[in-house]
Amino acid sequence: MRTYDFTPLWRSSIGFDRLIDLLDETQHRPEDNYPPYNIERLGEDRYQISVALAGFNQDEISVTAEQNVLTVEGRKGDKDQHEYLYQGISARPFKRQFNLADYVQVKSAMVENGLLRIELVREIPEAMKPRRIAIGSGAPGGQITQKAA
Repeated sequence: MRTYDFTPLWRSSIGFDRLIDLLDETQHRPEDNYPPYNIERLGEDRYQISVALAGFNQDEISVTAEQNVLTVEGRKGDKDQHEYLYQGISARPFKRQFNLADYVQVKSAMVENGLLRIELVREIPEAMKPRRIAIGSGAPGGQITQKAA
């Protein structure tokens, strides 16, 4: 895998620290494919993450959203001791993290048919939405009107 030097971005960018850190972090993170997952776009501002968790029940899974990071963790309880002749269903502990953009919030999480489905929605505050500024003539003090989103 290639590594990139982000020094030119640091010299000429202000306020993009988080984005540059995310790009840099992805280069140094080891690739772990467990558990498998999908990220779907359901609409303009709606997303869904589906994580395949065969063998886990909802008491053994935790989902935490904290400061633009969604963390899904799972740990099997040591309740049952089985003597497997072959164990093809992995039940190892895991921790999977997803970086969320600003204003993306977790709406729900449910386990169904061995899949953990996490629904996400981007809700931009009204103050951050684009607004149309009326252009007046003469004296300053044009009116500001909200643009329908």
